[in-house]
Amino acid sequence: MAAFGLHEVLADTGTNDKALSRPIHPTLVAHRSGTYRSSTGLQVTPDGGLNGACADVIIICDIHLSQDDMLERRWPREIAWVRRHVEHGSLICSTCSGAVLLAEAGLLDGAEAASHWTMADLFRDRYPTIKFRPDRILCDSGRNGQLITTGGASSWQDLALYLIGRFCGPEEAARVARLFLLGDRGYGQLPFASMARPRQHSDAVISKIQEWLVDHYDTPAPVTVMVDRSGLSERSFKRRFSAATGYTPVEYVQALRVEEAKQMLETDDMGIDEIAAAVGYEDPTFFRRLFKRRAGVTPAQYRQRNRIRGILA
Repeated sequence: MAAFGLHEVLADTGTNDKALSRPIHPTLVAHRSGTYRSSTGLQVTPDGGLNGACADVIIICDIHLSQDDMLERRWPREIAWVRRHVEHGSLICSTCSGAVLLAEAGLLDGAEAASHWTMADLFRDRYPTIKFRPDRILCDSGRNGQLITTGGASSWQDLALYLIGRFCGPEEAARVARLFLLGDRGYGQLPFASMARPRQHSDAVISKIQEWLVDHYDTPAPVTVMVDRSGLSERSFKRRFSAATGYTPVEYVQALRVEEAKQMLETDDMGIDEIAAAVGYEDPTFFRRLFKRRAGVTPAQYRQRNRIRGILA
C-alpha cells in the first residue's frame, strides 16, 4: 500500500547520522477516527482527522475503484479538505488512482494528469477536459507546480524521491534511494501497460467483428475486411466501431497486434522480424516504430525486461 510505503520512506528522511537534511514528519489522516480495513485486508489507523491545520504537502493515495462505482458526490469531505489546502498554498499530490479524487474536485480540468494506465477509459469518458498521460510516472498537473499526479501503484516511490529532492535536496534523495533500493523507471509506465478493455456496448454488429478479430488480427488490410464483414458502409462502420469500443478500427487492430507481440516476446524465441510478420506486419521497421510508440520501449528492450524464465534447474 502506498500509504505505508510513503510513511516509511518519508519518515526516514533526515533522521539518522548520515542524513543530509531536516526531517520530514508524515501523518496519516482520514475523515473519521478509528481503524480502517484496506481493500487488501490490512488495518489502517489514521493519526488524525481532516480538521487540523493545513500541511505543507498532502498526498492522496491510491483508491480502490470498481467498474460500477458511482463517483458523483462520493468524497465531499475529502474534496473540501483538498480545496482548503489548495487555497492555503500546499503542494497537492496523488499516487495511482488517487488522481480520480483530484479530478472529481475539478482541480485537473484543462491540465495533464497521470494515474494508473487502467484509468484511461474513466478519464476519457468522465473527465474529457483532462489530458490523461498514461505514459507518465510523474506529472506536473498545473497551478505552477502545486499539483503533482503520478502513475501506477508503485509510483509512490518516484513521488517520495521527488518530494525529498524538492524539499531536502538531491543528496538526501540519493541517500534514501540507495537505502530503500528505489530503482529507475526511465521508460515510464507504458512497458507495464496492456490494452485497455474496450467499452461494453450493445452493438451486435460490432461485437461480431470484435469476436472475429480475436483470431484474425493478422489478416492483411484488416479494416477493409472488417468493413466488408459488417455489411455497413465504411463511414458508418468506422463511426459505430469508435462509438462502441472507444477505439478507431486501426487503433484497435494495432492494440491487439502489439499485445500478441508482447506475449511472443515474453515466451517465444522467434526473431523480432518473425514476430512482426506473425502479427500482421510485413514491414519490420514499421512494426518496431509502432511497438515503441505503444509500449514505450523497443521490442528488444521489452523482451529483455519481461522475458519469462524458468526458475527450476
